[in-house]
Amino acid sequence: MSTQGTLARPTAASRVARLLPVPAGAGMARILVERNVMSFRHGWIAIITGFAEPVFYLFSLGIGLGSLVRTVTTDGGTVVPYAHFVAPALLASSAMNGAVFDSTFNVFFKLKYAKLYDSVLATPLGPRDVAVGEIGWALIRGSLYAAAFLAVAVAAGTVHSWWALLAVPAATLIGFAFAAVGMFATTFMRSWVDFDYVTLAIQPMFLFSATFFPLATYPGAVQWVVQLTPLYHGVALERALMLGEVGPGLAIHVGYLVVMGLLGLVGTARRIEKLLLS
Repeated sequence: MSTQGTLARPTAASRVARLLPVPAGAGMARILVERNVMSFRHGWIAIITGFAEPVFYLFSLGIGLGSLVRTVTTDGGTVVPYAHFVAPALLASSAMNGAVFDSTFNVFFKLKYAKLYDSVLATPLGPRDVAVGEIGWALIRGSLYAAAFLAVAVAAGTVHSWWALLAVPAATLIGFAFAAVGMFATTFMRSWVDFDYVTLAIQPMFLFSATFFPLATYPGAVQWVVQLTPLYHGVALERALMLGEVGPGLAIHVGYLVVMGLLGLVGTARRIEKLLLS
């Protein structure tokens, strides 16, 4: 029985890993994803902590601040309760935070202390496989957070449209963009002190990317700055899907996040190759 159980575990992990679309020529990245899935079996409690924070925000702001700010007019012109307005933004923020945490702190430890990638690159896996594998694992975790949060949002009655079924894939795209850039930035870090810069970048985005207030409430010059931030595009995408304000303009948000993710992926692969193979 124990032998069968041991053999079944890699099979289950492999099935999870194969859910990810891996670029042609980088299929071996699944091996690294599978390793992370197997390792994470012992840290499943992190899923709960990762999704709990946005849920607490949703209920504290939706019930507390929502009792003072009854309704909000979205940038699309729809009047909705405040909790319904902020829920999609918290979903996008959850995807960002989960991806950044996984691709910075965890990757830095593996790169600088555990020396995991030195061992990995001694196998047939290459730098691109490492980049795709780690970013892919961040997407799996981010998708789990997003799915759990969306279930809570549906139960709380903050979802307005069947387009919300695409909210989890959208959160995966947000996670891809931030995980790729986060891992790229991590390859430049020299010590844990450098992570202060990560916080310095993430916290203002969380507060000012039209997360808690419509874009129209900001001064004109500030609106331009907000629209340049990646989280704004994630928030706008999730909000449009969950509130049913779907239109051609969503292609801009999707395109921004796709380009950001691809640039981060290519940059990460090149940096890992330079650091460990040069």
